[in-house]
Amino acid sequence: MDAALFPSPSGLSALSAGFPSSPVGSPAPSAGFSSPREGFSSADPSGVFDGAAPFYQPVGQEVLLFEHAWRNRLPLLIKGPTGCGKTRFIRHMAHRLGRPLFTVACHDDLTAADLVGRHLIGREGAWWSDGPLTRAVREGGICYLDEVVEVRKDTTVILHPLADDRRELPIDRTGEILRAPPEFMLVVSFNPGYQNLLKGMKPSTRQRFVSLRFDFPPPEVEAAILQRECGIDPLLAKRLVRLGNGLRGLKDLDLEEGAGTRLLVHAATLILGRLDPVEACRAAIAEALSDDPETVAAMVEAIHATFGR
Repeated sequence: MDAALFPSPSGLSALSAGFPSSPVGSPAPSAGFSSPREGFSSADPSGVFDGAAPFYQPVGQEVLLFEHAWRNRLPLLIKGPTGCGKTRFIRHMAHRLGRPLFTVACHDDLTAADLVGRHLIGREGAWWSDGPLTRAVREGGICYLDEVVEVRKDTTVILHPLADDRRELPIDRTGEILRAPPEFMLVVSFNPGYQNLLKGMKPSTRQRFVSLRFDFPPPEVEAAILQRECGIDPLLAKRLVRLGNGLRGLKDLDLEEGAGTRLLVHAATLILGRLDPVEACRAAIAEALSDDPETVAAMVEAIHATFGR
């Protein structure tokens, strides 16, 4: 099953801002359902759902697709460039559905024990400590593995029994087999621009997931995001979006990635704090995208052109 079967967003309007390891937000009703938690237990494992929902502006059918995947107990794969809003979207949906969120920033050295748990030794002897994946299963939460392709393939195989119709997590070191409750959901993400033969998902892993593709939002939506996130005026928002789109279209600079919405928010925040716009964009955008002096200089030229200097 692939997101191509659904109207997928041409972009999105949120930003990845941090990786919460604790539950976030409070449940909010979702369109089309009498309650986002209908049919499930109403108890919140943590008792912490009293804050405002993380801001997210839907562009396509991504919210509806996520809700359907959650209700039908299907794991979800989200792919998109850096800074386009994948993590913010997950935080928003965890709040919307009233589920605790456990986020793991994946890396090369991440082991199965880091996800599942391990025995620890202290003054009173040894005890078992659950990893974030195990906690999410036990508590009926959402486990989000950010940049999952960074993990070694011999580690990702532990996801297989959780990501198919078995929905179970074997814990070899304790002899337990945890059956995931209906509320549990597994979500992974990666950046297709970083994929290569050495870093990619095995077909046996990938084909267990429903897939959703993200991209940068349309200009008018991205400008509205900057105004909402930073409180800047519409003219400045439009200039920053024009700059971002211009840098994304520069093919000769050999950038690994274009300017994400996150970088535009950083620049807007600095400008709002009364830093010179050119210097703000140099620090938040140009220097963040490249270490090559000539490439940075070319981007600064574009910044000067955008702000009329």
